[in-house]
Amino acid sequence: MPFRYLVFSLCLAAGASAQQADKVSPDYKVEIDNAWVRVLRVKHPPHAKIAMHEHLASVNIALTDIHEKFIGADGKVRLVYRKGGTVGYNEASKHSEENLSEDPMEAVIIELKQGPAHTPPVELDPVKLAPEHHIIDVENDRVRAIRTILPPHVKSPMHDHPHYVVVYLTDLHTTMKLADGRMVDNPRKPGDIGWRDAYRHQTEQMGDKTAMEIQVELK
Repeated sequence: MPFRYLVFSLCLAAGASAQQADKVSPDYKVEIDNAWVRVLRVKHPPHAKIAMHEHLASVNIALTDIHEKFIGADGKVRLVYRKGGTVGYNEASKHSEENLSEDPMEAVIIELKQGPAHTPPVELDPVKLAPEHHIIDVENDRVRAIRTILPPHVKSPMHDHPHYVVVYLTDLHTTMKLADGRMVDNPRKPGDIGWRDAYRHQTEQMGDKTAMEIQVELK
């Protein structure tokens, strides 16, 4: 094979191995796509095998228990066991994967598109104002993932968030009072995903059961 065709073929192969996940498999659905993030919902049936694909640096939230095998572009094998509701952070990577479980799995992958989001500074930090209800699961120079636990009828103090993605782990019904006095009704179901621009608000949990959500704040 002439050298120029060999180089061209290798480039094509490299391009194929670097496809986005939703281009490789219908198991991935894009839920949010904006200037800062690309949020994917992934649902793998039992023993599903997904061809080589790539992810940007990302926060991963398991909605079910996960038992998977990943094979990186370098051939290294990594086995992952995670409980539903756990949060992790991965640097950009290329890999194939296989669901090793007898059960379907579901997760949310929040890919980070660019460098610092330069969101407004947080003056009223919920982690400092109500640490018993706001627990940091992951923090680095790009994101802070907060696990917010809301007992029945708890009312949070007024607080700030930078731009963030929220993933609801349970049923949740809150009312939110915004800084300008407006009231927003916010009923949600497990697995719902939302994007919110930076803002200040106060929440009241309207339900009779403890609720939980993950807020992935951008830095």
